[in-house]
Amino acid sequence: YVPAMQKAAAIVTNDGGLSCHAAIIAREFGVPCVVGTEIATTALKNGDLIQVDATRGTIKIIKRNNTN
Repeated sequence: YVPAMQKAAAIVTNDGGLSCHAAIIAREFGVPCVVGTEIATTALKNGDLIQVDATRGTIKIIKRNNTN
């Protein structure tokens, strides 16, 4: 997954914590990261435009991809 993470504007995961692999990789790449959402992979779909606020740990859906 690391090559995909290198291209990502942000990283969001269902599981994990402050020291999980995704959080460490995000820190090293300098991209925002929210981990431990529990529902990200069911609530978000490919192509959705989202806003990630890593400071607050929030994700906001800006625009849904209606083709899924």
